[in-house]
Amino acid sequence: MGYAPNDVALKGVNLRNHFETAELYQSGQPKVLDEVVSEPRAKKSSSRSASLKTDRAPKNSYEKAPKGAFASRNYKKTRLNKKQALAMINKYRLSKKLSRLTLNKKLSRAAKIHAKDLARHDRISHFGFDGSDPWQRIKQTGYKAALAAENVGTGQASMKEVFVGWQKSPGHNENLLLSDATQMGIALVKAPGTEYKTFWVLELGSPLKGGAS
Repeated sequence: MGYAPNDVALKGVNLRNHFETAELYQSGQPKVLDEVVSEPRAKKSSSRSASLKTDRAPKNSYEKAPKGAFASRNYKKTRLNKKQALAMINKYRLSKKLSRLTLNKKLSRAAKIHAKDLARHDRISHFGFDGSDPWQRIKQTGYKAALAAENVGTGQASMKEVFVGWQKSPGHNENLLLSDATQMGIALVKAPGTEYKTFWVLELGSPLKGGAS
């Protein structure tokens, strides 16, 4: 697909439990690797060091922007105000007679981790360079999710732009309007030296009953 100067990229996925996650990532894609914990400490350190240099994201699970695709866009005023983002999303949900979301620090941490990873490798994907998927990243923050969903965007110059893009995309819009979602976290990483320039990640979720969130 060609890129016009104002093209942006979007990806969205929602995960309700481990079983649904497994179904979602079938289609011949390699299984996500779990961290090996049975090796001696020295070997584990060596393996971990090597894994940081090895791209473990499934084949064809990410996209990269052509050189110069977003070079003409102005990102000097690009900022993320989490409270304003929350208000924007809640206003939309309320218009559809859905409940408000609240900001959750652990979901925002998961969003930030993934946004940094995408910026580091200058691509858009739901998989991390280490092979992690959204469910795993959210779980690693200590968030015990009954439901989790992720929207990703790259190249947008404002929260409004990425939000409108998510609204216009059926899959992303479905995530924004998940009736079971109660919390969200969001992050932006600006990376002027990359082709995509901006990396936006939104995590939505609801905690297990009795689980710490």
